[in-house]
Amino acid sequence: MGQEKNAPKRSDAQRNRESILEAAVAELTRCADAPLSLIAKRAGVGQGTFYRNFPSREALVLEIYRHEVQQVADSAVQLLASLEPDRALREWMDRLARFAMTKAGLADAIRQATSAPGGPAKPGNRPVTEAAELLLRAGEAAGTVRPGVTGDDFLLAIAGIWQLDPHGDWQPRAARLLDLVMDGLRAGAPAARTARSN
Repeated sequence: MGQEKNAPKRSDAQRNRESILEAAVAELTRCADAPLSLIAKRAGVGQGTFYRNFPSREALVLEIYRHEVQQVADSAVQLLASLEPDRALREWMDRLARFAMTKAGLADAIRQATSAPGGPAKPGNRPVTEAAELLLRAGEAAGTVRPGVTGDDFLLAIAGIWQLDPHGDWQPRAARLLDLVMDGLRAGAPAARTARSN
């Protein structure tokens, strides 16, 4: 009986948390110094609810980063379930580029949150590296990606997307860069060699 009473509260609490994160991404991308009260208002929650979820600006910014990284990483499995490995990889690269542009918009907020002496360290990108490994190994097994490319190699190869201006017309340029990387990943793949010899 007690569990049934608590279930709606947990559901409401989760919705509140997601609303706060969504509002925070929008506001902090616009302005790294956006007041937390404005974020709470945009999320439609009171100050108490906001601070129960995120006791400080740093906690909020780091959770946004972690949440966004995990969403990009999780999408690799979803894409592999519905697309051929090379197409899943290319689609995931587009999602990673969108994440990079969001992160670029939040860069000042992340820098502020992690630069205080004794403050929290910037979270790593391990989930993204692991997702890249998953996609690369699937492409390698299917013969559509050259063997031996690691997740770390892949992230270094696409590092140029983090240099694009998130406020400009970055999509066409990102698409060209990612197509070049994808062409390189396909070069030397067994399926590409077979297609050339036929």
